[in-house]
Amino acid sequence: MSSPSQEKILRVALVQGHKITEERHFKKRHDITIGQDPRNTFIIPASTLPASVPVFEYKGGQYQLVFGDQADGRVRLGTADVDFASLRDQGLAKKRGNTYVLPLPDTARGTVRLGEVTLLFQFATPPPEPRKAELPDQIKGSVWQSMDRLFFGILAISLLLHFGGATFIALTPKPAEEELALDELPDRFAKVLIPPKPSEPEPVVQEQPGGEQKDDKEEKKDTAKKQENKGGDPAAKKAALASKVASKGLLKILGSSGGGGGAFEDVLGGGTGAGDIASALSGAGGVGVATADSIAGAGGARGGGAGAVAGIGDLGTSGGGKVNVGGKVDARVEGRVKDAAPEVDSANVDRDALARYVKARLKAIQNCYEKELKRNPSLKGKVMVRFTITRQGRTGDIDIEENTMGNEAVASCIRTVIRSWIFPFKPDDDVPVSYPFVFSPAS
Repeated sequence: MSSPSQEKILRVALVQGHKITEERHFKKRHDITIGQDPRNTFIIPASTLPASVPVFEYKGGQYQLVFGDQADGRVRLGTADVDFASLRDQGLAKKRGNTYVLPLPDTARGTVRLGEVTLLFQFATPPPEPRKAELPDQIKGSVWQSMDRLFFGILAISLLLHFGGATFIALTPKPAEEELALDELPDRFAKVLIPPKPSEPEPVVQEQPGGEQKDDKEEKKDTAKKQENKGGDPAAKKAALASKVASKGLLKILGSSGGGGGAFEDVLGGGTGAGDIASALSGAGGVGVATADSIAGAGGARGGGAGAVAGIGDLGTSGGGKVNVGGKVDARVEGRVKDAAPEVDSANVDRDALARYVKARLKAIQNCYEKELKRNPSLKGKVMVRFTITRQGRTGDIDIEENTMGNEAVASCIRTVIRSWIFPFKPDDDVPVSYPFVFSPAS
C-alpha cells in the first residue's frame, strides 16, 4: 500500500562569504524576511541591508517570491532558468509598488542575492518523524515478575509484626497506680524530694593591727558630725566651708598670698594673685591672664550689660574646604540583548507565549553578555540556541547551533541559565525549539 503524498516544505539556506552559515526547514508556512531587526526570520547584525527586507510571502496557500530593483538572482520554473531581469522585462513577475512578486510552484528553486548575502531555496519533502522504539510485552514482563519475592515476603511479615505489636500495646489496659503518703516514701526518696538545709558557717572576725586607733578616729568623726548637725555659729560654718573650697582644685592654685578678698579677688584682679599668676605663665606660648583692662581694650564690655549665649551654629571653622570621601565605584558596562521569534516544531507549544516567557528572563541572558563585555568592549554577535522542552515542562538537551561572537564563556553561561528554566507547557512529546539572541554594546 503506497503512503499518502506529503506536502512539500520550503527549505532555505543562508550563504555568507561563500559559506553556508544557516539552513532552515519551514514546516509551518509563513512570511520570511531578512535584515538587521531581531524580529526577522534571518538576522544579519552587521550588514548593509535595511532593517527588514521581505523575501517570501505566503498568501492564498502558495509562496510568492518578493524582490526589488536592487536584488539579483535566478529562478528555475519548470525546465527553464530565468533571471530577475528577465522576470521584470517579460512581465512574469507582477509589479507591486517598488517590488516585484512571483508565485512559486512546489517544483521551483533558485537563488536570491541581496548585497553580500545570498539565499538558496527549494521545496523539499519533509523528513520523517523519528519513532520511539518500544519493547514487546514478552520482554517488558509484569510487575510481579520484576519484584523480588523474598524481599516482599520479609517486608510483609515485618509490617505484620510491627502493626500487631502496636495494636496489642494500645489495647492493653494501664495498671492502676497507688498514691503513697509522704511518710510511706523510703528515706532515699525523701532526701531527694526534701534536701536538708545546709548549716550556716560562723562568721570569723579577723583582728587587724591598729584596730583600736581606727575605731577611735571613727568615733571622733561621728562626734564631730553630730555636733555640726545640732547647730552652732553660722559664721563659723561659713568660714569652715570656705576653707574646704579654697583647698580644692583650681581655687587652691589661685589662692594667693595677697591680703585682699582671697582667691576670688585674685581672679577678678582685686589682689596681687593675678600678677603672680601672669608672671608664672609668662613663659608659656599662647597663654595669658584675661584682666578687665585687656577685655576692654579688645572691644568687649567691662561690666554691666546683658550677655548672649552662643549656639553651635555661631561657631565655625575656616580653612579647608569639603572633602569627598566616596567609596570605590565600579564602571558600569551595559549591553543590549534582542531576541527574535523562536522556531517551534510542535503545535502544543505556543510560540508567542514562549517568546513572552523568555523576554521576562532576558536580564539573566544580558548578565552573561555584560560579564564578558567588560573584558572585550567590542564584543557583539548572534547566538542561536537549540533546546528541547520535555513533557514535564523542563529543559532537555541544549546545543549552541551558531555563535558569531566567538566567545565560549557567553555560550556556556546561556546554557546554564536556560537549564534552570521551568516552562508553563506540558507537551505530549519533547518539543525542539530554536531561539536566537543578538548582542551589541549599549554605547
